[in-house]
Amino acid sequence: MRDFSLHERYRNKIMTAAELSSVLSTHYKTQRTVMCHGVFDVVHPGHIRHLLFAKSKADILIVSLTSDRHINKGHYRPHVPEDLRAINLAVLEFVDFVVIDFNATPIENLELIKPHLFAKGYEYSPNQKIFPKTAEEADVVKAYGGEIIFTPGDFIMSSSEYINEFPPNLKIEKLMMLMDRSNVTFDDLRNTIGQFSKKEVHVIGDIIIDTLSRCSMIGGQTKTPTLSIRLEDSLSFVGGAGIVAAHLRAAGAKVRITSIIGSDSYGKMAESKLREWKVNTHLILDSQRPTTHKNSYVVQDYRLLKVDTVDNSAISDSQLLEICNDISSSTADCIVFSDFRHGIFNKRTIPALISSIPTNKVRVADSQVASRWGNILDFPQFDLITPNEREARFSLGDQDSGIRAIASTIYQQSNCKMLIMKLGDKGIITCTNPDASSLDSYFVMDSFVSQLRDPVGAGDALLAYSTLAMLVTGNPVIASILGNLAAACECEIEGNSPITPNQILDKIDLICNEVTYNAK
Repeated sequence: MRDFSLHERYRNKIMTAAELSSVLSTHYKTQRTVMCHGVFDVVHPGHIRHLLFAKSKADILIVSLTSDRHINKGHYRPHVPEDLRAINLAVLEFVDFVVIDFNATPIENLELIKPHLFAKGYEYSPNQKIFPKTAEEADVVKAYGGEIIFTPGDFIMSSSEYINEFPPNLKIEKLMMLMDRSNVTFDDLRNTIGQFSKKEVHVIGDIIIDTLSRCSMIGGQTKTPTLSIRLEDSLSFVGGAGIVAAHLRAAGAKVRITSIIGSDSYGKMAESKLREWKVNTHLILDSQRPTTHKNSYVVQDYRLLKVDTVDNSAISDSQLLEICNDISSSTADCIVFSDFRHGIFNKRTIPALISSIPTNKVRVADSQVASRWGNILDFPQFDLITPNEREARFSLGDQDSGIRAIASTIYQQSNCKMLIMKLGDKGIITCTNPDASSLDSYFVMDSFVSQLRDPVGAGDALLAYSTLAMLVTGNPVIASILGNLAAACECEIEGNSPITPNQILDKIDLICNEVTYNAK
């Protein structure tokens, strides 16, 4: 079996700067030290040569690596999280100590550790180009009596170029490292699923009917640039807050939904399906607005066009009062706001809806703005929020920062207890702690989709399973894993259908089998 307890075996090498400073001054007073600093996203031959050169100049080799939070080489870097990068370096026999630097630059740690030598790559040498940051580091090293040295330029390799050409697939390793560090087992995941039936959830939000109209291409007209397609078949699904409620119910929880529907066939369909799923409903009939319907025309798996039948005007005061009364009298353990901005949630209604939540309820919010204006920051101090990357960037007006900076800012500004930011095919990032120097402040998890068929509705499945897992365990790692697996299961089926515990359990078994296979 593969040993995933590497951080236990090598943790004596991985220290904070303060711990290392104390160890060096106590046990290695006569030893000459050298320190290297970098990202080390993927340790390649260029890194090995650099580190071996540094080791040849001293007795003790210290490797300092930049923490995830301060890496800005791309939106999704690093590919390898800081704890796994630290292990990758610690297992090297010639590396004596590893430090994760939670500062933006190595200046503070240089002043604290005071290595005799600070080794930089050849590309930073004065013969190549004068870097202001390197000059600042050199001044600090010189001030305490140390020396800065540079690696010979006999072999130079760019990490970014290597990663761009050969992106690492480490989803299993990253998952197992996270589970091992958090003392979470696969049995913990299975046991959590088995306790979902003990929980009750109340969902408030807009019900949507999603239709997939599968078509074939006939051609185009010659006189006008008009596509001609033929309708082959059509399938309709309950979406929006309705499918969130359905996921929760399919997972085993007791569920109530409060929403508004029109007096039309789609409203009747939503009511019928929710009844079939055994979801307790409080559906307010509004004859003045249609049930929100979104029809996607698909040709050869490409979504050619989406036609929405929708009235996005705000609900009336009387409807708002009815919903607020239903929330305030709820017996559920948790209130979920499933916001699609089709009438229920807006600047006028949100404060009243939030104020109606009883103080003893867990509060969860998801604000989806695929075609509407919405803002997840409208739901402050919630226990769990689950925006996707686009929604988070929209809320901050920031299209440039890396995902870790975006997630951290959303987490802090929303003042939530837990943030799961959905990254599409790149998985999720979870924030749980404002302390940037904590390994548990956030973690990234890759997607576990085996074969993509239809990504629509993945966020709804994640919301449901993450919510229930948090209610059962209060453990953000378990909640993130089960939510991520539920999203993967949803992506592997066509249409927006409720995900069952058996589907999640099958996915867990597949991962276990892969772990066992790789260990042989």
